[in-house]
Amino acid sequence: MTQTERLHFLLDYLIKESAYGAEIPIPKEIPVQKRLLRTLLNLRAPGAVSEAFIKVQDIYLQTELAAKGITDANSLMSVRGKLCLWQGDITTLKCDAIVNAANSALLGCFVPCHGCIDNAIHTYAGVQLRTACKKIMRQQGRPESPGKAKITEAYNLPCSYIIHTVGPIVQGALTEEDCTLLKSCYVECLKKAEEYNIKSIAFCCISTGEFHFPNEQAAKIAVDTVTKYLNHSTIERVIFNVFQNRDQKIYANLLR
Repeated sequence: MTQTERLHFLLDYLIKESAYGAEIPIPKEIPVQKRLLRTLLNLRAPGAVSEAFIKVQDIYLQTELAAKGITDANSLMSVRGKLCLWQGDITTLKCDAIVNAANSALLGCFVPCHGCIDNAIHTYAGVQLRTACKKIMRQQGRPESPGKAKITEAYNLPCSYIIHTVGPIVQGALTEEDCTLLKSCYVECLKKAEEYNIKSIAFCCISTGEFHFPNEQAAKIAVDTVTKYLNHSTIERVIFNVFQNRDQKIYANLLR
C-alpha cells in the first residue's frame, strides 16, 4: 500500500464503524482527508479494532511522524547539568518517556483536531492508547486526581513510554494549592520514570494551556522541582519541551 492508500483504508474503516456511516463523504484533497482522519480518531471511543486496521494504522502513523522529522534526545545539548531545553513537537521526540498533560478522564481529547498536546499524543500514538487508558481508568474506578501520574506504552510514537499527569486547573487567582499540585505532577512523573528505569524524560508545559496556569510561575515550579529531584535520582536527562516562543524564552532565562 502507498501512504494515500493507507489513508483511504483507515478512513473507510472508521466511517463504516461510525454511527454516521455512509453519510460522511471522503474529500478529494489529501490535507482535508488527513484532517478527517484525525477527527474520526479523536471522536472514536476506546474499543477493539481489527488486526488489519492496527497494521495499516501503525505503518501510516509511523510514516507520518518520520516525515515530520524525528529528534533524538541524545543529540540535544545540556543547558544545565542533566537539563535540556527543546522547542518542537513532542510527538516527534525520541526518548525513553514523554509526559502528557491529560484530563481527569485520562482518555485523551475528544475535540476534533484540537490544538492541545493531549490530542496530538493520542492521535499519533494510535487507537491503542485510548484503549489502554480506558483499562487503567476502569481498574481505578474514578477520575484521575490532579498531581498523580500513570504510565502506558507509547505505541507508534518514537518514545518508549507516555506518562500521563493531570495538572491543576487555575480558576481566578493562582493559589498555593495550585502550586502544590503542579509540583506533585513533576515529582510523581519522575517517580514513575524511576520505577520503570527510564533514563530520559521530556516534560511539556503542564497546565499552562487550557488549564490556565501562568506560564512563568509554572516554568519556575518545573525547573525548581526537577532540579531538586535530580539531586538524588538515577534519571540521566530531563528535557523541558516547549512549543511556543514565549515559553522558550521563559525556560531559557530560568536555565541560564
